[in-house]
Amino acid sequence: MDILLLVLGFVFIILGILGSFLPVLPGPPLSWLGLLFIYLTKAVPDNWWVLGITLAIAIIILVLDYIIPVMGTKRFGGSKAGMIGTTVGLVVAIIFPVLGLLGIIIWPFVGAFVGEIINKSDSKDALKSAFGSFIGFLTGTFLKFSVGVAYLIIFIKVLITNSSSLFRF
Repeated sequence: MDILLLVLGFVFIILGILGSFLPVLPGPPLSWLGLLFIYLTKAVPDNWWVLGITLAIAIIILVLDYIIPVMGTKRFGGSKAGMIGTTVGLVVAIIFPVLGLLGIIIWPFVGAFVGEIINKSDSKDALKSAFGSFIGFLTGTFLKFSVGVAYLIIFIKVLITNSSSLFRF
């Protein structure tokens, strides 16, 4: 049973990291579930402080992920169309990974620009607004990715610390 929980924990940690980039997956909560699974094993002693603090961080980042892009968009005079364009651009980058990781950066910006052009007539204002949407998107993505990697490091540390107990047959 411990091995199953360990594998599930690792899968959820990886899904959480992928959720940093994929808008359909809630990254930090999935990574937190990965931590929960490893702490549910019999070989790892309970540490409710670590689980409580990491859960609070996951919830805060999840909430900020909705607030930061809006703040970036509003700060630069953007609209909801720019935010929708950013998301569409990200989906295009995922479906058509022609540019690889660079596409995850370029396509959301292009999507935000197209969304703002559709919403506004002036291309200079649209470019400024698209930049705001894009900066908000990048900030949220960076925060989610950082939390996912931090939870992976915690997972690996717990795994290494308790490896003799986890892999005893």
